[in-house]
Order: sequence, then C-alpha cells, then structure tokens
Amino acid sequence: MALTVTDPHPVDRAGEILTPEALAFVEELHLRFAGTRAELLKARALKREHVARTGRLDFLPETQEIRDADWSVAPAPAALRDRRVEMTGPAAPAKMAINALNSGAKVWLADLEDASTPTWSNVVESILNLRDAADGTLKYTSPEGKEYKLRTDAPLAVVVARPRGWHMAERHLLIGGEHTVGALVDFGLHFFHTAKRLLANGHGPYYYLPKMESHLEARLWNEIFVFAQDYLDIPQGTVRATVLIETIPAAFEMDEILYELRDHASGLNAGRWDYLFSIIKYFRDAGEGFVLPDRATVAMTAPFMRAYTELLVKTCHRRGAFAMGGMAAVIPNRREPEVTAQAFEKVRADKTREAGDGFDGSWVAHPDLVPVCREVFDSVLGDRPNQLDKQRPEVSVTADQLLDIRSAQGQVTEAGLRLNLYVAVAYTAVWISGNGAVAIHNLMEDAATAEISRSQVWQQIRNHSVLADTGRTVTRDLVTAILAEETEKLRGEVGEDAFARHYLPASRLIGGICLSEDYTDFLTTPAYELVG
Repeated sequence: MALTVTDPHPVDRAGEILTPEALAFVEELHLRFAGTRAELLKARALKREHVARTGRLDFLPETQEIRDADWSVAPAPAALRDRRVEMTGPAAPAKMAINALNSGAKVWLADLEDASTPTWSNVVESILNLRDAADGTLKYTSPEGKEYKLRTDAPLAVVVARPRGWHMAERHLLIGGEHTVGALVDFGLHFFHTAKRLLANGHGPYYYLPKMESHLEARLWNEIFVFAQDYLDIPQGTVRATVLIETIPAAFEMDEILYELRDHASGLNAGRWDYLFSIIKYFRDAGEGFVLPDRATVAMTAPFMRAYTELLVKTCHRRGAFAMGGMAAVIPNRREPEVTAQAFEKVRADKTREAGDGFDGSWVAHPDLVPVCREVFDSVLGDRPNQLDKQRPEVSVTADQLLDIRSAQGQVTEAGLRLNLYVAVAYTAVWISGNGAVAIHNLMEDAATAEISRSQVWQQIRNHSVLADTGRTVTRDLVTAILAEETEKLRGEVGEDAFARHYLPASRLIGGICLSEDYTDFLTTPAYELVG
C-alpha cells in the first residue's frame, strides 16, 4: 500500500524533508498504529456518552493499584532537568523559530498543533526549520535585508516539539486514498530528520503530547516511541514526552498516563483554556451546574482549577516527573506602556502562585516575558534546576473537587458573549489564512482560545443562560444578531479583501457550529476544510 504525496513541493527545499526514506517511515507508522488510534477515538465517544447519561467522572477503579504503588518515571536527561521558563510558538516561519530559540528560555515548545495552522507548507517548513535548528544552520533574511541567525553567546532553548492531537488528519499524505494521521506525520517527519542530530548535540527527540483523554492513548504513544527508536537504532528511553493535561478525563488519569509512558515520560503540563473547553464538551448535557462564567473571569485560583493544578504537581513530583505551569499569553504593547506594565504584574502574580505551588517551570508566549518568568522561578529555585523535592503530601483531591464547576466566581454577561464571538471569528479567520498564532487585544492566542469561546456560546444557548448585565436570555436569535454585529465590527477593522477571503467564511463557520443542535468536537476539524 503506497503512500501518495499530493504536493511534493509546498516550500523551497521540501525535497530535503519529503525523502523516500522519511515517507517510508511515516507510512510504516500509519500502517502499524492508525488502526489503534481510530479505536481510541471511538472509545472517547463512548466514554462521553456514558458521562452524558450519568453526569459523572471518577478515578478508575481498575487502575487503583497503579495509583497506590510506588514507582517513578525514568530520570530526566541533563538537557531537560531545568525547565523554569518555556517559550511557546510555531516552528514556522523561520524568523519566529529563531527568536524563540534565542529568547533565553530554557525550553522552546515548537508547536505544530494549536499555534500552527496545518497547511501543508507550514507542516513541511516547520520540520525543515527544526532540522536546520538541530544542525545549527537555521537562518533567515527578511525582504528588508535584516538577518536572523542563531545566537552563539548563550545557550539556545532546548526544543520540545508538539505534534497535532490524535483527532487531526493530514490530507496531503494519503495511504490507500485515505488521509493519514496528523500526529503520526508530525512525529514521523520530525523524529526521522532530527533524532540523531539532536542526540549528537547532547539533546534528544523531546515531545509535548496534546489533547489526550486516557492512559490508553498514552500507551499508544509509548508503543510508537518504542518502535521508532528501534527503527532508527536509537537506545530505548531516548525519547522524552511531556503530556498536556488539558482534558477533564485526563485529569482523572494522571498517574496512569505517566505510568504508561514511564520509560519516556518527562512531566505533565496544566493547559487552562483547553481544560475548560473539555469540561464544556464533556458535560454539555449536564445542566446549569456546568455552565462556566465569562471565560476571562475563570481564574486559576477558582477551587476546581486549584484542585486540578495541585493534583498535577503532587502526582508529578511523587513520580519524579516535572510539573509545568500554564501559559502567559501577554504581548507587550509599546504604545500602551501602562497597560503592558499592569499585564506584566498579573503575569508575575500568576507565575509566583505556580512557583509557590511547586511547579518546576511555566510557559510564556513572548520573549519579553522570559525575564519575568525566570526571575520568579529563580527566586524560588535558586541554584536548584527544579523542585521535584516538593512532594505536596498535604494535597488530597477528590472527584467532587475536580468537578465543582459552581465554585468558579463570575457571571455570564453579554459583554462576555460578544467577546467570545468576536475572538472566535477573529482567530478562526487568521487560522484559515495560514497563521495559528494570532495577536488579539494584546494577547497571543491559539486554537484553544477559539475553542473555549465558541463552546461557551453553544453551552449558553443550550442552557438558556440569562445575561447578568442586560437581563437578556441567550437564544439562537440573540447569538445570530450579536454575531452579525461583531462580524461587521471586524469588517471595519480588517478591510474588504481580508474580510471577504477569511473573516466572512470564519463567521459563517462559527455561526454554524454555535447554532447547531449537535456539538462539534473540534473547531479545527471543519476549519481545516477551509484552509487553502
């Protein structure tokens, strides 16, 4: 069964990545593992149906022994022992990749997932940039003649690549006429072209794994890692993976996920927006008790979010794994220094809470935030690379605490509804134009923002939510009217050409999925059909 490439030349030098040997590896991954992936996606749907009937999630009784037993993940390689600041962002274009590597962060999350639109050119260019970075040859000259190159006066950030989630397909590589699995394409091309290069540099093939919902999905990744290391004759345990706990079912399986990956596990990360998005997705039929207030008011200090993050730190450190904090998405605005200063103080407070709770490091979305995050963690860590010794034995989290959505302070307002619709359309429009990292209102947003935004709108319609600031009830008619107004606002901001090409299709897509009787599991799935 041969693999077909629909476009062998999406970018210059694509032939260096889409080699027969690399494509043969991707094909082998697909043939061996795509079937299991399909079964696991079906299992997700069945579990969600069960939750819809019972309104309940809980820790798995069949894995109690794993949670109770004493075991640890493999010790971290030297390159990953200090992760106090992690820069996040797409691996293409090259300018952004260079800026991330030069940022002074300990780690760069090189994103092929939520911060990257999976156009075929983006996919291939991202791998090419990461391959060049591993060789130390990555460079870029702007049309104005400005040169960007890797710094030599200080260490570069260690690369941890994030492939797409299990749900995404790749339509530019076909096997038997069927789309391949996006995660396997991203991992396969990256691993094949960089693993040995990274090892020669004292690093290794390190990954962030997104969107997982169960330890069985982690088991599949572990099987992939074992096969891939044998395929390239690389020692077992060379791959290291950090798992994003950004779905509500995964929050109940943290121990089990680490256990399945224990020879390859590096840690867990707390992903805020996707986690809230997942709560809505899972409990969308569970009534008003699961209706979140305006997303901007759901703080990490809300009791149900504290339960989630404290359980994550305790679980990680008990198992010798790193606990990674969430995103600081602020973008400095040099025209509004007071606004930027206030935003930086909020970031500082957020990172201070994380460092105090025992997190070993945290994420930022802009190089200017690297010193802020580093200063906070330096003050707690000192000369230590991490705080794995902070065990948190006093933490005891129950299922009820994780599901106590009513503990969130805040209200559902028309201002929040308008913001959700505006952001969902604005983000989706730029995403379908080919850019997955989007600046909106001084924040660097990725797909998770649009997902929680449109999900809140769907949920509010479903529950006939009453808006605290206007007294109006959220109905399809009201959402249709506000969506039209927010779309018209965007027309005035972006110009007619961009509006017609991207913003109008994005508005229609957002309207369709918000107003539908059926919930759309992932916005990016139908949006992918609009990508050129």
